[in-house]
Amino acid sequence: MRIAILGAKRTGKTHLAQELAPLLRSTFAQVAVIPDAWQALRDRIGDDPLNEELWVAANAQMANVLQLPEDTLVLCDTPPLLAAVYSDVMTGDPGLYHQAIDQHRAFALTLLTGMDLPSDVAGTPSPDTGIRSQIDRRLRQVLVENRIEFSIVYGSGPTRTQSARQSILRVHGNVPDTPRSNWQWTCEKCSDAACEHQLFSALISGA
Repeated sequence: MRIAILGAKRTGKTHLAQELAPLLRSTFAQVAVIPDAWQALRDRIGDDPLNEELWVAANAQMANVLQLPEDTLVLCDTPPLLAAVYSDVMTGDPGLYHQAIDQHRAFALTLLTGMDLPSDVAGTPSPDTGIRSQIDRRLRQVLVENRIEFSIVYGSGPTRTQSARQSILRVHGNVPDTPRSNWQWTCEKCSDAACEHQLFSALISGA
């Protein structure tokens, strides 16, 4: 089973992948983490690459995902769909979506890391907070519009990791579905993951 981990910058994607892997080895015989291709480039050139080099690296990352045996649980940290969203938001170029969305359908579930973590260690909003919010909103729109199953991950530390683990186990069939409680959408900035998931599910079913 293949799991994608997506989210805006500094939402804990890489940390979540690293923390999830050992927890899931009690359920899955083989667990593999495919690292973030974007981070590898950023470490080398010291900037956020929104260019052909990034797309080549992202495609190589997907090739690594697809070559693993089917019985392996694959955690893919920041697959190519995020590059497509950044290209759209930052440069106004939506041209990467078609291929990125086709590639993304290889994943059984997308874990979308929420924006509830501090954007830096001091907890002070960074200058790119507005961009991060735009990326977060666009990611959700793209996932909904393309009927891609996703689960929003909130919380910190073990709470965040366990939330993600439960979502994976539900898709795998090891945990029965939890009855959904009634809810009321009271704020467009609601941070209740169950509430948001129901909202997006309703949008998908009504599309």
